[in-house]
Amino acid sequence: MSPVRDRLRELTDRDREVRLEALRALLAGAERGDAAAKQVLEEIVTGYRNFDPEIYSRALNLLVLFGDESLAEALLAALADEEYGCQAWAATDCGILRLQTAAPLLIDLLRHPDALARESACEALGEIRDPTAVTPLAQVLDDPAEHVRAAAACALADIGDDEAIEHLWTALESPRRPVRAGYLSAALAHPATKTLDRLIQATSHDDPEVRFWAARALGATGDERAEELLTHLAAEDATVRTGGHVSTAAKKALKTLRNIRKHRRKARAREQTT
Repeated sequence: MSPVRDRLRELTDRDREVRLEALRALLAGAERGDAAAKQVLEEIVTGYRNFDPEIYSRALNLLVLFGDESLAEALLAALADEEYGCQAWAATDCGILRLQTAAPLLIDLLRHPDALARESACEALGEIRDPTAVTPLAQVLDDPAEHVRAAAACALADIGDDEAIEHLWTALESPRRPVRAGYLSAALAHPATKTLDRLIQATSHDDPEVRFWAARALGATGDERAEELLTHLAAEDATVRTGGHVSTAAKKALKTLRNIRKHRRKARAREQTT
């Protein structure tokens, strides 16, 4: 038996350290381009029920070293397998491989009791960019876990169609918005080509919290058209529920905007010299 096939046997050893060492060796081999090691790692994915969930999840963490779309069927099986308990990891890799066929299962996973699974489903749907996920993701903007809400907001920004962007605006402008809504402003800054004009309008909103988060988003766009508005907001004395000031948000946004523009200028200069 070859050393690599020995590793396959060791992956099911009773001793956890033996199992982990075998996996580490296989991953190292895959990183070096060892085809035999990659084949064994693929067998972990396709025959996942034969392996400890820890071995499976750790292998999936580095699927990029050995996996491709040929593993789609096996990943979908694990994604639907509630008993095995590795749906979050399967979801992540469905996103990495952008498996469109995973979208219905990922949407179902948005209601999973485990926050990690819900977060992973959001992230994967953002990678896949399936428009059928927009309404389910919008519902997750009310999730009890902040990191899940943030993942849903980011996924909506990644999908980026008009409906997805409108859900983000509705969440930001709602009186029920969370006190810490930075993830909403970050999401709205992401598709800046679609949101810049409305962000500029939001700096005149009656609600100081909307002005606060609009300022933060404008800074993150790096668009020079926002500088004059942010300079104006930096003189405002309105406060928000956290005790913060709109002026503070505007000043931080100005700093962010100028840093982004500085980095862009440097990047353009490097491109011109190469």
